Amino acid sequence: MVQYGQQNSANLARNTMLGRFVMQNDFGFNFDNTYATLPESFFSLLGPSSLTSPELVLFNDELAHFLGLSTEAMRSEDGIAFLAGTKVPPGGVLLAQAYAGHQFSHFTMLGDGRALLLGEQITPSGERYDIQLKGSGRTPYSRGGDGKATLGPMLREYIISEAMADIFPTTRSLAVITTGEEVARETLLPGAVLTRVAKSHLRVGTFQFAAGRGRDQELKTLADYAINRHYPEAFQDANPYLSFYRAVVHTQASLIAQWMLIGFVHGVMNTDNMAISGETIDYGPCAFLDIYDPSTVYSSIDHYGRYAYGNQPKIAAWNLARFAETLLPLIDSDQEKARDLATIELESFSGKYDQHFLAGMRKKLGLKDSHEEDAALIHDLLELMREHKADYTNTFLDLTFQRFDEHDLYRLEGFASWRERWEKRRGTWEEAQALMKRSNPALIPRNHRVEEVLRAAVQERDYKPLKKLLSALKEPFAHSPEQAEFASPPESNDIPYRTFCGT
Repeated sequence: MVQYGQQNSANLARNTMLGRFVMQNDFGFNFDNTYATLPESFFSLLGPSSLTSPELVLFNDELAHFLGLSTEAMRSEDGIAFLAGTKVPPGGVLLAQAYAGHQFSHFTMLGDGRALLLGEQITPSGERYDIQLKGSGRTPYSRGGDGKATLGPMLREYIISEAMADIFPTTRSLAVITTGEEVARETLLPGAVLTRVAKSHLRVGTFQFAAGRGRDQELKTLADYAINRHYPEAFQDANPYLSFYRAVVHTQASLIAQWMLIGFVHGVMNTDNMAISGETIDYGPCAFLDIYDPSTVYSSIDHYGRYAYGNQPKIAAWNLARFAETLLPLIDSDQEKARDLATIELESFSGKYDQHFLAGMRKKLGLKDSHEEDAALIHDLLELMREHKADYTNTFLDLTFQRFDEHDLYRLEGFASWRERWEKRRGTWEEAQALMKRSNPALIPRNHRVEEVLRAAVQERDYKPLKKLLSALKEPFAHSPEQAEFASPPESNDIPYRTFCGT
């Protein structure tokens, strides 16, 4: 393994004790905890929690198998204890990561206020994934909070992250454990812990933390670590840190385009919620468009629409500008030159995003090649949808299956004119429809459906509706009869849908 930074013998002994080297066991844990080799300022070591009656509610057998974990052993008493954070798994290390972040544009020093890294699992295919507990209790970064999570938000993250796993890059959910405790929010609610899996939990905010401390060697150590873990090809470039930045800009342009194509509203695009791996992370007040409207906001705390659906590309670019600021000392010792180089890469974001978005929209409309008029064709459809309050997901499904009696939109002269342009442009219907079926999901986690199953789970401890929804969401492009039950938009309601972060 590559070592990151200078380590004395005491640190080396500590890392060995923490499971720095590969350890195997009956549970399938195969940890290699490289994050624990970073300077100690980047994390805090913690002990197990003291929960008395953890209970397994959901377990992701498919993901466990991919990770190389034994599904049988993980369901045992010891396995549940590992997932609840009451025991340290073989080779594991409980640590909370330090980071900073701009939250609604205000800079704050942060950290894992309610999360613990169990370890970095090496899968049978040789890939590396963090296994992290969310809601496991107070840490040095909790800032007065209790560090706990409630059942509803943890089930919600499980549902949405797993539904999106076949649609765009995302963190995954391995398990949900109820803690047997009640957590005080507006009322007393059942406590829970989510086991989350990610390529890493390195964030733009992690680099802001390092830069904010003003220690260039620590910043370089972090950057070298991140490059080695996610973009090792950058080391082949004459300027590896600029190459690293370029790669993150590209992955974020692709990711945000995929969000927009699916109608996903993240809801809290703070810099500490932008993973440099290009995965979607931190499913707090997220939701999905019903009626198409770029100004849609679901988060109860986003009072000015900063993180509205249509603002997401602009906010991603803003976050990337903050990321660039942290890397300037590494890009070039001449800060003016470093700023110029980073600005060129940042300014490429918009064009890269447009390329990904247009390419995705072409597929959603069954257009297999690129024509100059495509941007206008796409824009005009979205404007018709906005003006006539059309459902985002189902409009593309109606086009896919030629269901032109489902909405008043399709009877308008403006749509008839658009449809004529589209049919002339798309070519052979059989090929176009096949492409559209692969690009337009039959089902998204409809907000009202998610709320229904969460109410049953939290209030009645009835998990059958939740598991039925998870099953329907499993293959989003299957277009099976079983998915139709969950595909209907909500009934018209004057009260806007609102989501909450769960803290």
